[in-house]
Amino acid sequence: MEYTTLGGTGMEVSKVCLGCMSFGDPDWRDWVLEPEAGEELVERAVELGVNFFDTANMYSNGESERVLGDVLSEYDRDEQVVATKGYFPMREGDPNSGGLSRKSIEQELDNSLERLGMDTVDLYQIHRWDDDTPVETTMRALDDAVRRGKARYLGASSMWTRQFAEALHTSDRLGLERFATMQNHYNLVYREEEREMLPFCEEENVGVVPWSPLARGYLARPHEELEDTARGQSESAEGRHPYLEYGGREVNERVEELAAEEGVKMAQIGLAWLFSKDAVDAPIVGTTSVEHLEDAVEALDISLSDSDVEYLEEPYEPNPVSGHD
Repeated sequence: MEYTTLGGTGMEVSKVCLGCMSFGDPDWRDWVLEPEAGEELVERAVELGVNFFDTANMYSNGESERVLGDVLSEYDRDEQVVATKGYFPMREGDPNSGGLSRKSIEQELDNSLERLGMDTVDLYQIHRWDDDTPVETTMRALDDAVRRGKARYLGASSMWTRQFAEALHTSDRLGLERFATMQNHYNLVYREEEREMLPFCEEENVGVVPWSPLARGYLARPHEELEDTARGQSESAEGRHPYLEYGGREVNERVEELAAEEGVKMAQIGLAWLFSKDAVDAPIVGTTSVEHLEDAVEALDISLSDSDVEYLEEPYEPNPVSGHD
């Protein structure tokens, strides 16, 4: 395993972050693992040197947090870096179970900590931007969470760069804790974050932990096989994000070609490309397979040449912005 400093936090995290969306309760999504299988993934991740885990209150309606917390309770908590998120409504008919009001942040963070079995979460992230709550209110509530010892650092996820800049400026102006990380949508077939967000994060020393590093499996197999996966069938991923368009098919074919030349898997090429990006600290790898987790860790040993990177990137065309909802 390789480790890196997460933005300006000073925390050392594994360069592979295990995303925990894929376990908890199959009733929530068809492709979600039963708790026992999720526990096996976390245990293997720890064995491989992974110390960075990302979940959210909405994943399996909280069950992902329970599974992660139950497994990590068997290990030295001080050695793990745990991140969770809040924003999306947790209870039907209860508007205050979502959003970024002080009430929502305080009660949903407490609920997350209870499910995780932890007094403090290392990184608490807002899952999206809340247009209905003044950013000053949100940042004051998040700052209080840090001051009360319920979160060590704060992070944000997919939003416009102008919004992220406003949040950082608000924290600086009011003397509040800043967002230390950005969890954004970034992979070989969706690179719109390179225009503004990634340069801004580098300038502000903000850690970047991309979600969907393999484009929901699109970069892990030839494009015609995407719907052969349970997730591809249930979510129609290419319909939600324009991975098949704007040069995506040719990028996919070039990933397949380069993987064959190197004798590695397509997913490993997709991850190696992300590992080559200075702005990226640790992609969030979500998987339902121990084998795929092991593949992700092995991808750290793949070094792409400048010409490889250029070849993979060349077909890309500008995409409509996707993932801020």
